Amino acid sequence: MDTNQLGFSDLHLTSLGLGTWAIGGGGWDYGWGPQDDARSLEAIDRALELGIHWIDTAPAYGLGHSEEIVGQAISGRRNEVIVATKCGLVWDEGAHSTYERLTAESVRQEAEDSLRRLDVDVIDLYQIHWPDPEKQIEEAWATIAELIEEGKIRYGGVSNFSVEQLKRIQPIHPVASLQPPYNMLERDIEEELLPYCAEHDIGVIAYSPMQSGMLTGKYDRESVEAMPEEDWRKDSKHFTEPELSANLRLIEGLRPIAERNDKTLPQLAIAWVLERPEVTAAIVGARKPEQIEETAVAGSWDLSEKDLEEIEALPEKRESRLTDAGPDRHPGA
Repeated sequence: MDTNQLGFSDLHLTSLGLGTWAIGGGGWDYGWGPQDDARSLEAIDRALELGIHWIDTAPAYGLGHSEEIVGQAISGRRNEVIVATKCGLVWDEGAHSTYERLTAESVRQEAEDSLRRLDVDVIDLYQIHWPDPEKQIEEAWATIAELIEEGKIRYGGVSNFSVEQLKRIQPIHPVASLQPPYNMLERDIEEELLPYCAEHDIGVIAYSPMQSGMLTGKYDRESVEAMPEEDWRKDSKHFTEPELSANLRLIEGLRPIAERNDKTLPQLAIAWVLERPEVTAAIVGARKPEQIEETAVAGSWDLSEKDLEEIEALPEKRESRLTDAGPDRHPGA
């Protein structure tokens, strides 16, 4: 699997990283439904066996549970794994939902809690999850700079930030990475964000390359309707009309491209994201070993010019296009 340097940092990431949102389990407002912890640990172990050497998590995923599972999985093999986590989404004791807070006190406490749950001495990459409350982003970023000086964090990054927000915090401390949503259905970052990151040596870690499963080709109307009520995607714009019909048509156009390459739709969706030279790596989620075994193949597949041209033409045939700005608002970054 290819490995790329993350921006100006000395972190070298495999082109795919393991995302752990879904293994946080259910029982909170953005869960994916019930999850077996044993299967989660098996998925992480398999990812490491396949050469994926970095894991992306967050306190919000399962309200701390995802970080705890990651901590268990990397116990005794810390030197083999680069760990990225986040701050900015917090919850009250006994609650089942998160809210935004980026005060200095909160960021510092969240970092300490993450270190404890992950059972590590230092976090390799610590990211502001969402730029909310926006008025607090400078305060949060200054605190992250302090934590870097103290040796509790190696590098700081952000997720879901705009160019203007990056410009506000860059003078405080250099930004090592940006984590935006990027896939065939959400391409807004191509216009300004990707060029800005390239110019300022900011690594780009793309999340949702399969658009939370929509681009896997494993869903139709019936399977979407059958999703558990606690699955947050039931209210996602990509899984509801009018986007649902348009997305399903796009997927049918992608199938022949994947098939002639003897690849699957998930592999095609991920490989497409990695074709952008500004993208350092992409995050792929997995709830069981079989899922990461399939998607890992995309980490070393280069699409042909013919493939890229055909894919580029497909969205123009959709009857409806994304017109609203920004991604679904959720803690999945």
